[in-house]
Amino acid sequence: MMIQTKPSRASVLRGSTILDRYTLREFFWPFIFCVIGFTVILLSGVLFELIDLFLVKKVSINTVSRMLIYYLPGIVVMTLPVAALFSTLLGLGRLNQDSEMIIMCSSGLPYWRIMIPVVIAGLIISGVTYVLNEEIVPWTNHEFQKLFRELFYQEDSPLIEENIFFLGGENRYFYINEVNKQKHEFKNILVYETQSNQFPRLITAAAGTYRDNHWYLEDGLIQNLDEDGYVSYQTRFETMQIITPDSSDLYFGNQKTSDEMSRKELKEHIERFQRSGLKVLSFVVDYHLKLALPMASFIFVLFAAPLSLFSKSSKSFGIAVSLVVTLLYYVATPVCRSLAVNEVIPPLAAAWLTNSIFAIAGIVLLIRADRLH
Repeated sequence: MMIQTKPSRASVLRGSTILDRYTLREFFWPFIFCVIGFTVILLSGVLFELIDLFLVKKVSINTVSRMLIYYLPGIVVMTLPVAALFSTLLGLGRLNQDSEMIIMCSSGLPYWRIMIPVVIAGLIISGVTYVLNEEIVPWTNHEFQKLFRELFYQEDSPLIEENIFFLGGENRYFYINEVNKQKHEFKNILVYETQSNQFPRLITAAAGTYRDNHWYLEDGLIQNLDEDGYVSYQTRFETMQIITPDSSDLYFGNQKTSDEMSRKELKEHIERFQRSGLKVLSFVVDYHLKLALPMASFIFVLFAAPLSLFSKSSKSFGIAVSLVVTLLYYVATPVCRSLAVNEVIPPLAAAWLTNSIFAIAGIVLLIRADRLH
């Protein structure tokens, strides 16, 4: 007579640890391959432009190499979520196609327990992406754009761009909403001045023109702020002249788009300029996206892990689904951003709407996952 014994808790834990390592290995190598592959693909476009700079425009190889190095981190953080999606569908899909997933589940482990190490890996990838986006990518993007502006847009007059914050002197910040470079005209300008031993001053103007380092503002308002940020004094003006330092390097080095700022830095700019009543919805959405987009790796893994159970026989299933999900995500995100900028939906909702939809779908699929086995 055979006597059946119940496995000890220690043996179950030991078996779970072995399965965790095995599952992670199936995820890890496709992930590394995808990161390298997608990075090379995305770099190919800018690489041709940089080679053209070297061969045709005679830009030094040192400058071209620096631009390539500065451009690389931004590409890498773009590939991480997509690589996490592909590797989840390919790795777990392979386990399902070879019936290894059925064997794992027959050991008594529910499917949600099997996918825990992969989900944790997705969360770690999201954390790494956020740190890179905060600490490295803004600086490298800024250095790349600074070199790019110096090569292509250096003119006799200061370089003026739309929707960009830049430092126009030791204590003066500029924000311009619209620019007509041919006519040297701009609309909706804000100047924020910090004064020693005094409270800040805001200058807003509906329109203006610029010639060299002379700016002429029209139909504007001057506001002095107190220590709490409230207006203590204000006066209107019909015309006003501002003289900026006569150095194009000042503008090349200090212009910054939202991609060239960390989340903390962008928040400081938003708060500074919102005091004037200026709407900067595009930057508010970008501020929230700086947290939402890095979370895409975790969301993709959460969504793709239970979805991989549908990969019964076709190895192309994971690739096809990955392409569709990537397309939907990166089309829906700018659409939501546009809706927020046009005040259709709140900026916070716009930034997190796509993530929320995929997360809810992933949770629903996960709840139903054990029923498939």
